[in-house]
Amino acid sequence: MATILIVDDAKFMRVTLTKILQKANHTVIGEAENGKEAVELYRRLNPDIVILDITMPVMNGIGAVRAIKQMDRNAKIIICSAMGQQRMVVEAIEAGAADFIVKPFEESRVLEAVSRLL
Repeated sequence: MATILIVDDAKFMRVTLTKILQKANHTVIGEAENGKEAVELYRRLNPDIVILDITMPVMNGIGAVRAIKQMDRNAKIIICSAMGQQRMVVEAIEAGAADFIVKPFEESRVLEAVSRLL
């Protein structure tokens, strides 16, 4: 079981992910709407895993991956993207994200990505 920080500017996406994760006995310890909040919450909550959207206001997912990785080289980050954002996914992986999942979320794929990082 993992403690997880969910970061997405869309509330319903955070709710969807929370339901999937809680059903598998993971604990969602925080939610953020943008990359800047994600970095602050990561510092405060120190989650096992961050699930992070790429496209967000204030600071995007790639900026957040870089900032979190600067704080904690061992941070485990899963990036979320819509179809057609391959270039940004590659950039996020290069910045230090460990895996990615595509929206709309497939429950099995979300849980597989989380399990792989634990």
